[in-house]
Amino acid sequence: MYIEQLYTNCLAEAAYYIESEGEAAVIDPIRETEPYTDLAQKRGAKIKYIFETHFHADFVSGHIDLAKKTGAQIIYGPMAETSYKTHNATDGEIFTLGQLKIKALHTPGHTPESTCYLLFAKDGKEHAVFTGDTLFVGDVGRPDLLDGKISREELASMLYDSLNKKIKTLADEVIVYPGHGPGSACGKNIGKETYSTIGEQKKFNYAMKATSRDQFVKEVTDGILPPPSYFFEDARINKTGYDPVDEVVKRNLQALTAGQFAEAVKNGLLILDTRSADDFEKGFIPGSINIGLNGQFAVWVGTLIDIHQQIIIVTDEGKEHETVLRLARVGFENVSGYLQGGIKSWKSNLDSVRTIQPHEMKAEMSRGGKVIDVRKPSEWNVAHVKGATLLPLADLAKHLLHLDKSSPYLVHCGGGYRSMVAISLMKKNGFTHLTNIYGGFGAMQNAGLEITTDNEVLA
Repeated sequence: MYIEQLYTNCLAEAAYYIESEGEAAVIDPIRETEPYTDLAQKRGAKIKYIFETHFHADFVSGHIDLAKKTGAQIIYGPMAETSYKTHNATDGEIFTLGQLKIKALHTPGHTPESTCYLLFAKDGKEHAVFTGDTLFVGDVGRPDLLDGKISREELASMLYDSLNKKIKTLADEVIVYPGHGPGSACGKNIGKETYSTIGEQKKFNYAMKATSRDQFVKEVTDGILPPPSYFFEDARINKTGYDPVDEVVKRNLQALTAGQFAEAVKNGLLILDTRSADDFEKGFIPGSINIGLNGQFAVWVGTLIDIHQQIIIVTDEGKEHETVLRLARVGFENVSGYLQGGIKSWKSNLDSVRTIQPHEMKAEMSRGGKVIDVRKPSEWNVAHVKGATLLPLADLAKHLLHLDKSSPYLVHCGGGYRSMVAISLMKKNGFTHLTNIYGGFGAMQNAGLEITTDNEVLA
């Protein structure tokens, strides 16, 4: 028996490769197929099954392309209706993989078709359960992604039954392999580990400890932030199908001269600059949005940019293919090209961002600088700068109309990635006096600023 977790930090997503006696199965693959076909080839195995735990909303799955390339069968759980050929497993159905057996456990709640897959070792003992978005480390999947078709309370109630009847009954030593890790918007506050055990989750996961249905529903639905708008489009794509990713990348990977790029800007295309915050601040094309490849790039693109928006990209040289591929992972395929030669080929005017060290903030604040914290509410509640205003990056756009574009703002996040994204958005919307705080809140805590947990200025 061989099991490998293939974790994609950009998506905070875990896919899995399972193998026995030359037969392999892949669970919840991301869009490109090479990680799985290369691994199978390296190990001399043939991919027999592709198991999907549910219709993913946060990324486009690679199941269709992978099935075409390998001949593997796509397996969904009950209630999964697709526009392409699949096998819908019945609850409790057994699949044989070499000397192993995999049992489908229908676990509705995150979505109606959500299904976990229980792996039995060759001795017949329960070994691991692949839980998708049903159970995470320290959390469970959000029950609000059906866009009103089924209420969050109804789905949460289904999830309560699924956990109590299907998951908590498993042996404590059974390994839990979830579909996501920390940073994913598919849960409220997923733990930092990417796997656990049933026993550990019974002890420490708030949702697994709920003693009644009412308590569970209340706790699971309380404090859920609105899902990114692209979630619903990605779920639709995963149900209906898509163009092969190789074709998408080839179509979108078009080199544009500086003149062609300037013409595209005049025509209203959005400039997405994927360089690091440190490079972006030194010089960028006016109107660019900075979302760096060195962070959770795909998640923030999906959260902040309309999936139908036509995009042109600026990248470090050699990062063009990676950028286009990572955009395709979340269904962003309207890329009209990239700036050939990178930022150094742009001979027109550049804008820049002023950045200061945390110890310089006191003087700036005494001169009227207003602190904007773009972290998550959960981070803010732990501690924040006294007098700051919380404007989470995911919701920033709706708050900009209520801010004075000529006021001086000191913008920070946890480490500097999100604050530069926020400043690029604010500059694009006409804000003129913006300062980034180098190192973010982590550095600010050691700079002598007054820190508080008082939430009265929460925006």
